[in-house]
Amino acid sequence: MTSPMYDARPRPAWTPSAAKPPLSARMMRATWRGLPPKRHRIGWEPGLAVPAADGSPLITDHYFPRDQGDFPTLLVRSPYGRGVPWSPQYGMLFAEQGFHVILQSCRGTGGSGGTFDLWRNEAADGRAAVNWLREQPWFNGTLGTVGPSYLGYVQWALALDPPPELKAMVVQVGLHDPYSLFHTDGALKLENALLVGAGMTYQHRGMGPFVKATLRLKRHLKDIVDARPLRGAHTAALGQEVPWLDDVMTHPDADDPYWQGASAAEAADRPGIPTALITGWHDALVDQTFAQYARLRAAGAEATLLAGPWTHASALQQGWPDVFAESLAWLRAHLCDDPSDLRPTPVRVHTGGADAAWQDLDTWPLDPATTSWFPTPDGHLTRQPPTDTAALAAFRHDPADPTPSVGGPLLSLPAGARDNGTLEARDDVLTFTGPVLTEPVTVLGAVSARISASTDTGHGDVFTRLCDVDAAGRSTNVCDGFAQLRTPGEDPAHVTVPMGSTAYRFAAGHRLRWQISAGAHPRYARNPGTGESRLEAREFAPVRVTVHADSALLLPQGGG
Repeated sequence: MTSPMYDARPRPAWTPSAAKPPLSARMMRATWRGLPPKRHRIGWEPGLAVPAADGSPLITDHYFPRDQGDFPTLLVRSPYGRGVPWSPQYGMLFAEQGFHVILQSCRGTGGSGGTFDLWRNEAADGRAAVNWLREQPWFNGTLGTVGPSYLGYVQWALALDPPPELKAMVVQVGLHDPYSLFHTDGALKLENALLVGAGMTYQHRGMGPFVKATLRLKRHLKDIVDARPLRGAHTAALGQEVPWLDDVMTHPDADDPYWQGASAAEAADRPGIPTALITGWHDALVDQTFAQYARLRAAGAEATLLAGPWTHASALQQGWPDVFAESLAWLRAHLCDDPSDLRPTPVRVHTGGADAAWQDLDTWPLDPATTSWFPTPDGHLTRQPPTDTAALAAFRHDPADPTPSVGGPLLSLPAGARDNGTLEARDDVLTFTGPVLTEPVTVLGAVSARISASTDTGHGDVFTRLCDVDAAGRSTNVCDGFAQLRTPGEDPAHVTVPMGSTAYRFAAGHRLRWQISAGAHPRYARNPGTGESRLEAREFAPVRVTVHADSALLLPQGGG
């Protein structure tokens, strides 16, 4: 369906509201440093009712420059409410820079009518919001979108059938595929599901209820994730049933009709909308951002990529000065015809590890040579290929005492690079460590592992991680991946495990370490070892996992 073109005919005069943004937003705005100086005084029109696709009211706040002039509009649609932090971070900051900002609560949230249903209404409701904009006297026909996380998904949903007024998008730590937010290879991302459930249930009700719900979830988290069966264990901690959350948790198969229409990936196959993508190396959605960029570039779209040293949360906190500057430059270039602040290259990545620094690149990935590292029976990691496919090492994984998750690309606060020493001391974690490096090694691109392994029950998982071991022996995670092991017989299964992309420099004197285990709990729901559903299982069976010599860690090495 094609949206009607903006009608530039004269419309009634507009009398701006005299209201100021809420005090809480102004107080938070006053705490930020390192941001560009504001250009305009701003005004606020709260509580506007915009008809959704079915006529339900979508409650909307309008922030605007309180000056004469013709200003473009930014549409920000959120299921998390319109208060702090969204009101100062998007409403105030962008209005100060010369944009009308429409901050709208998705249906069923923040006072908007209807019932929230993850992903199903965002495309139609986004188009309805644009239809409403066309009737506003201050709308000049130039539109952009901006926002993080699910606020990125609503942008992709609108771009599936983009209105002609849409001239630019900025997707910050955002998703396009809800399935991949909740599942990997058929395994539930348990911690993600619980945190998203709490956020979407309570954050739009205000900071008080949200903080209370978050603390309650944290207090009951162990009881929830250890429950047998797992299904329904979250209800008491969330204080109510959340039907959409139960639905996403109980549909682990990506090909299930339940997920039909969920992914908005094909929106990136259209070259018409200039798009800026922003992510962090430890963002829970980092893989989705790189997939978005690949599709945009394949389609010939104008696109940029910024990957910083951030998690999902810290990109909007410690990283906010960089994220805001990047977003503002892109929107000014494409909505205000002012490219003066654009960086010269389409890709900018922060290379971590030794001599951490930003790099400006012409493309991503750079397609460096892939180097294979192989495990040895004595726990070493070598460049020498194996001479056979024999069993190499084995460990016993007990789902009743699951291997814990430590750091990595999580939504929760322990995300990011963490000391893996306690984890690696467990009997259910294998480590293979390379020699002391005589010169720096840079890994730049998509890391993966080729795992050859068998199980004695036929049902198991594999969690694999690349770590940096410093001169003192401290092991810090760089990137990781997960897959199910399906081994119906005695012969090993062969599975390639994507471990995400990275830009990381291992210092001279450090060592590379490859870590292999059979889970990361509660990041992923436990595999019961019996073939039963992870959500319904009441009985667990320990599984013995045997890794074979023809396994390999594949690193895109970008030189010294």
